[in-house]
Amino acid sequence: MKESDTIPHDDDAAVPRWYVIQCKGGESFRATENLVNQDYEVFHPVLEVQKKRRGKLTWVTEPLFPSYLFIRLDRLVSNWRPIRSTRGVLRLVSFGDTPIAVDNDLVATLRDKGSERDQDANLYFQAGEAVQITDGPFKELQAVFESHKGEERAIVLLNMLHRQQRLVMPVTSLRRR
Repeated sequence: MKESDTIPHDDDAAVPRWYVIQCKGGESFRATENLVNQDYEVFHPVLEVQKKRRGKLTWVTEPLFPSYLFIRLDRLVSNWRPIRSTRGVLRLVSFGDTPIAVDNDLVATLRDKGSERDQDANLYFQAGEAVQITDGPFKELQAVFESHKGEERAIVLLNMLHRQQRLVMPVTSLRRR
């Protein structure tokens, strides 16, 4: 048994703590599922974002910290091999051979922020954001995003003839400046 398979014992060893697991690239969801199936308490913060896929905006679930997740462990557990050999897991984040505990308040804050997240906060563009038009007769012009109009259209403000003109166009015809 390697030294990293055991955790040093101290007065707080019986109190479960949060640790960070580094996952193999793109496998944090797989690692989470496999660790939960082994009855570990896992926190994998995710967020819903809109992305362009094949020219259309779709909602996608992405990890808040790509390739990382949190696991709650009792330090008196001496065998950490099941974690290291779990599919999707690369390693337990450590300093030397000692896994580093994360402050419980940090994980609690992340959980609270995740639960109060507003759907409107994750729209592809935000009102007032500077955008550039990428298609059509106004291609390469700068505009200001005003609002969404349905799922695939947007209203932008474009300065023309010394006035702001409202234009409705496909969201896919815009990009951040």
